[in-house]
Amino acid sequence: MDKTLKRFEQAMEQRLTPLKANSVACLWQRLSGLSTRQLWWLARPLARVVQLCNPRERRVTRQNLGQAFPQLDKQARARLASDSLAHSTATMLELGKVWLGDEDAVRDSILEVHGRNLLDEARAEGRGVIVLAPHFGNWEVLNFWLSSHFPFTAMYEPPKFERLDPIIRNGRERMGASLVPTNSRGVAALLKSLKRAEAIGILPDQEPGRGSGVFADFYGRPAYTATLLPKLVARTDARVVTGVAQRLEDGHGFAIHFLAADEGVYCEEEVASARGVNASVEAAIALAPAQYQWEYKRWRKSPQEMEQQPGWQESRFYARTYSFFSLKGWRRYFKHRRKASKRG
Repeated sequence: MDKTLKRFEQAMEQRLTPLKANSVACLWQRLSGLSTRQLWWLARPLARVVQLCNPRERRVTRQNLGQAFPQLDKQARARLASDSLAHSTATMLELGKVWLGDEDAVRDSILEVHGRNLLDEARAEGRGVIVLAPHFGNWEVLNFWLSSHFPFTAMYEPPKFERLDPIIRNGRERMGASLVPTNSRGVAALLKSLKRAEAIGILPDQEPGRGSGVFADFYGRPAYTATLLPKLVARTDARVVTGVAQRLEDGHGFAIHFLAADEGVYCEEEVASARGVNASVEAAIALAPAQYQWEYKRWRKSPQEMEQQPGWQESRFYARTYSFFSLKGWRRYFKHRRKASKRG
């Protein structure tokens, strides 16, 4: 049964993938001429539809908020979750404007810039700048501003849909950013940029692959965090800042914020540095908690799982769920049932 479902799913995916990619590309193109305020008006009702069609996003968002803000009551967390999903929807709609829209219109939507002196001072001292860019507000607007004002390099991994690769790549590069691969060659390119006193961007809240991170507290719970940062700092003496593009009220535009990173990021010890990274992300989230992408499973991995301790499956933060609206959900369900029967 499982193999049959998998083969059928793969066949359907091969047919549907081009259609999905073309639909997304067409949507971005059509939305690229709208203002940020118009896109925000679209995002609010659309987010409600997304929540109904994809309850997984709502469930994970609420669970993450429960960990991050246990002091909030159930109603307050529900309101915060709804606002967060609206901001995430707005970000997806705004991508067409940032990547394909008129450059002057994107530039004019950035109404405030705070903390630029942190970057200017570091470069005046001959130091490179590492910008920690968490999934907050619209990080593509941040990329647009950084690559417009500084020599800027960031890692890039092509998307699942090949049809979207040229749109995303050209959109991120059009203001002068340099994109490098997510491998050792890319790391070498980042080091060279920092040694030239340039700026680079790093995603601090994306779970790394096994062997590329350590566990460090994020809102009081261990989160698997990348260890690339202390390696870059140790070899370049770069300054670390956190950068975000915060959406202003009612989608009127954006405010860029650069914040001094937690001092822990400069520690040579990897766990201490990772704690500093997560503390820096928490400080950025405090600007507007609803604008963080809470639907991401930040606590997917656990120390118990990595060490294969007995019973780690039962202690996982996110409960195993199945979507019976997709073939993949049915396949995972049958696979889990088989494993459970073997253990029994």
